[in-house]
Amino acid sequence: MKNVRVARRYAQALMSIADEQHSIDAIAADLEVIGAAIRGSRDLHLLIASPVIREGKKQAVFEELFGKHVGRVTRGFVTLLIQKHREVLLPEVVEQFSELRDEKQGILNVDVGGSTELSRAQEGDLVQRLEQHTGKKVRLHFAVDKAIKGGLVVRIGDTVLDASVRRQLERLRERFREGGPLTTTNA
Repeated sequence: MKNVRVARRYAQALMSIADEQHSIDAIAADLEVIGAAIRGSRDLHLLIASPVIREGKKQAVFEELFGKHVGRVTRGFVTLLIQKHREVLLPEVVEQFSELRDEKQGILNVDVGGSTELSRAQEGDLVQRLEQHTGKKVRLHFAVDKAIKGGLVVRIGDTVLDASVRRQLERLRERFREGGPLTTTNA
């Protein structure tokens, strides 16, 4: 948890610079290039995590890999992380910067699980309803979850909207135990 807080502070500092220079999207793209490379390369991940490899060597590797692919501000930021021995935070900084950018642009990331893929029309309808519900632009991340036998489970941050068949059956079971009406209403 401590690393996430530290990574968030670095991401906020970078966001401040990016905002001043009107280059939020360019820096976000640079960070995504770096993040994808780290996620895709075990060797690069081990390099940034190693306390044995010297600062100069790490800097040379990053300059060789990303020097022509990322902007000056991003290169300077990575250099700062390496000088402060915080390069191990880079994947978390990338994630935190992306979250900050989404917050700034009013984009809400929503995770949805269902038993089968949604059609384009269903996905569009769901996005439209979630945007009306939240008042923000929604970026939908859908995943098939075979544990869900029908319906959907929607996660918006810490909030879970469970419209699965399992949950509806649980609610019917609870009503039956309480002696209430067995019909469900869509409220």
